[in-house]
Amino acid sequence: MLVRNPAVAGLFYEGFKEDLLKQIEWCFHHKLGPGVIPEVKDSFTGNLIGVIVPHAGYIYSGPVAAWGYKAIAENGKPESFIILGPNHSGMGAPIAIMREGIWKTPLGEVEIDKELSDELLKKSDILEDDFSAHINEHSIEVQLPFLQYLFGGIKFVPICLMLQNQEVSVMLGKCLSDVVKDRKVVIIASTDFSHYERYETAFKNDSLIIDRILSLDVEGFFKVYYSRRVSMCGPGPVSALIVAAKNLGAKHVTKLKYATSGDTSGNMSSVVGYSSIAFLR
Repeated sequence: MLVRNPAVAGLFYEGFKEDLLKQIEWCFHHKLGPGVIPEVKDSFTGNLIGVIVPHAGYIYSGPVAAWGYKAIAENGKPESFIILGPNHSGMGAPIAIMREGIWKTPLGEVEIDKELSDELLKKSDILEDDFSAHINEHSIEVQLPFLQYLFGGIKFVPICLMLQNQEVSVMLGKCLSDVVKDRKVVIIASTDFSHYERYETAFKNDSLIIDRILSLDVEGFFKVYYSRRVSMCGPGPVSALIVAAKNLGAKHVTKLKYATSGDTSGNMSSVVGYSSIAFLR
């Protein structure tokens, strides 16, 4: 069985269990976070289709991510998660799934849902089973400790996107909705928004593109992305979730929180934007 060891433990988040648990709680209690540690609902409600969350170091984006994980907790524990992340390393297949195996974090092991990954591979012509794309990628890894903190043992399927154009995103979103429509699955799209812009520029561009997300408007999303040259890293995961959510009957898309690295560092001359957004039936 393939085992993926953590690539960014001790870098993006604390590398030891007790320190990491405290850091996650710090994210929830932070002034930019929800202010409380959420209670996990006893049963899965199915109201939440998916969330967008950031993937920077926890000291920068963790409090914003905590809003997304609060929404997940309040929806109850699903049978599985699908986590979509952009490929920052340039390694591996254009759209890379990991079919089976174990991912390790300081909080323990997380099992890949082989049944779900096999179904996705069967339904899609663009997904490839490729471990190499995931070895050094942080955008999916940093989501797992939050899920482990809330739920303990979970299953998930990681999908890493190097190719992120509209055509591919629509195909992937359709595949996701076809496969999860009769399953208790939550989709997580991992992205940061504007990168290393002045605060005013980042806020303007991110507001415009988030407005298209809230409207479930994939075409408008890509128009803003290209025309404004929005320097977000995960347009593919986000647009695939928009398509899947629309197909799965999303009625409400809610911006839970937006902030930038400048809100934690104090440096507003070069910021990265973060947002948690929930897609609800």
